[in-house]
Amino acid sequence: MKRKDLLYIKDLSKDEILEILEEAKEMRKLLDKGERKLNVLSGLNVTTLFYENSTRTRVSFENAAKILGASTSSISVATSAVQKGETLIDTGKNLDALLCDFIIMRHSQSGAPSHLAKNVNAKVVNAGDGMNEHPTQALLDAYTMRERFQDFKGLNITIVGDIKHSRVARSNIYLLSKLGARVTLCAPKTLLPIDIEKTGAKYDNCIDSATKGADVVMALRMQLERQKAALFPSQREYHAFYGVKAGHIGKNTMLMHPGPCNRGLDIASSAYEHENSVILPQVTNGVAVRMAILKLLKEGND
Repeated sequence: MKRKDLLYIKDLSKDEILEILEEAKEMRKLLDKGERKLNVLSGLNVTTLFYENSTRTRVSFENAAKILGASTSSISVATSAVQKGETLIDTGKNLDALLCDFIIMRHSQSGAPSHLAKNVNAKVVNAGDGMNEHPTQALLDAYTMRERFQDFKGLNITIVGDIKHSRVARSNIYLLSKLGARVTLCAPKTLLPIDIEKTGAKYDNCIDSATKGADVVMALRMQLERQKAALFPSQREYHAFYGVKAGHIGKNTMLMHPGPCNRGLDIASSAYEHENSVILPQVTNGVAVRMAILKLLKEGND
């Protein structure tokens, strides 16, 4: 993969996506064998720079880097020089001066990772920017699907929930469309992006019909922190009409969720704990996918 940074699924070619998924397969094999000490990134430093809260993504990247042999550092923006007025670019240039080789960044502003990448020598990986994209989440979702289905062509994927505010949904729509899957979006119209017709995805406002015959059902978290107005009558009513329940999971349907899950709102406990749920395997696959990304970016720039 001949690129300095990994910023957006929209910018990746189909071949690059498949290269990452193939490399992740090899990384997962090593994890399954109990391999925890590799020398791929020996002597390099991976820094996580998160302007928003995170559990899975931050820890996943840190564990991936450590397994590959890198040293890691983590910056909590709440206690960093950012609180003293330091700009994003100045923070990035200081991380360059501190000999950071990779910067894994999450930011509330769309486009911030691209802005940083243009101004630093370190390789930048987007760990989520505003309501724009979350590329590594989409890649680990695709890897999880590929474990079972192998080929994406003709695969029926239904994404249910707060699509308007979801960077995960946007990255998944880009990725799955490039790989030939058919995507159906299900949400109240108040939780749909304005440019829905440009995505190439279908829309169905009824969760029962949207999930019927789906190979994969992906529930999304209700992002109340991004909503500036009341976009649905009540949480109870939303769950009644759009919460994913066990009855929406067919015999051969894979259930996914990027987390964190709000039980009783975007997903019922009966669905979360369903035998077809791969919500926790997704998390483990995230380590393998992020190992693959760090390895490929390093090798592509050697």
